Amino acid sequence: MHNDLPTAGRIEAGRHLLPIRVYFEDTDLTGIVYHANYLRYMERARTEMLRLSGVIHTEMMKDGTGYYAVHAMNLIWHRPARLDDELLVVTHVTKVRAAATCLTHHVMRGDELLCSGDVTAAFLDMEGRPRRQSKLWHDRFTTLMQQAA
Repeated sequence: MHNDLPTAGRIEAGRHLLPIRVYFEDTDLTGIVYHANYLRYMERARTEMLRLSGVIHTEMMKDGTGYYAVHAMNLIWHRPARLDDELLVVTHVTKVRAAATCLTHHVMRGDELLCSGDVTAAFLDMEGRPRRQSKLWHDRFTTLMQQAA
């Protein structure tokens, strides 16, 4: 049996871990990761963390439940990543509100912090208005936050 599916990463002690390899397409002309690509890495990690938590955007949108959208983001670049680097995006929940979840991302190369980001993901209805998260999701995110503390 082959496991040829993209990696979803894994959740350990309330933290989502997503391995990423830096490809040529991720770098700029100096050979370092272009700054906007860290956002892509974080978005992938956040999406996979949600998926592993049972929150699947395509299903939510299909049934009219709503969707998560980035409301606010603050990033700090500490050190550059380079072609062929093996990175790990570590994501954990820092706050759960009625209609939003706050997360922190750390893009790591081994023990070295390369980029950190704080993100607020708002839950919106299909018309784009803020909506309460379901109790199930609120409880799951709260549990992850407590496990990561």
